[in-house]
Amino acid sequence: MRTWFQKLTDISSLAHTEDMLKQALAELTPELGFDCYAYLNVQPIRSFAVSNYPLEWQMRYLAQRYTRTDPVVSTARSVMRAFTWGAETQRRVTSKRLRRFYSEAAEFGIRSGISIPIRTAFGHMSMLTLASNKPSLSLEKDIDQLAAVTAVSLLHAKLEQQETAPTASAPVELTVKQATCLRWSAEGKSMRDIASLENLSFGTVNFHLNNARKALDAGSLIQASALATKIKLI
Repeated sequence: MRTWFQKLTDISSLAHTEDMLKQALAELTPELGFDCYAYLNVQPIRSFAVSNYPLEWQMRYLAQRYTRTDPVVSTARSVMRAFTWGAETQRRVTSKRLRRFYSEAAEFGIRSGISIPIRTAFGHMSMLTLASNKPSLSLEKDIDQLAAVTAVSLLHAKLEQQETAPTASAPVELTVKQATCLRWSAEGKSMRDIASLENLSFGTVNFHLNNARKALDAGSLIQASALATKIKLI
């Protein structure tokens, strides 16, 4: 696998456009006997993927916010090293919800794989997964952890540098009232100020701001305002 990771490093360096990089990833993936790849950038909101997984699965995965329950993502966060997963992992699952998740993934030909997580800026995580329709994996050699992390780190840097368009991203929406109240809050207005400006009751303003905060998975209005500004919702 060390040679494969070296090739990944090479294509990350040589690909001058996002189309070249995506095509190279798709062509490189089968060399290890895998069917498809997925680069997943995990964010508190607006997680996104660059992948050749079936688009329907990508959209469902992010719309359902499976990053919060996917055992592969949970394992990646806890071990922060390259690892394999497959049928043996699934057999140990007792949760009906997780069994349903694995069953859904299998419908799209995702039954086993290798995942390489890396830490990214400000406490976030990105990971590259190579997936297979086979129920289990048989790698000839152990994963070279240093080569794996180095290659995926360079891939992450290249995708960020090129501002690569995601193939799918988590939908985040605010209502007009939520966005309006949050924008006033970002401008430094208090809830009483907003109520007066928008001719709303204090309770209604509080209701819209609280729902906006929940939609953005933010712990405070300040964080909600910052996130909404970052992803251009306000």
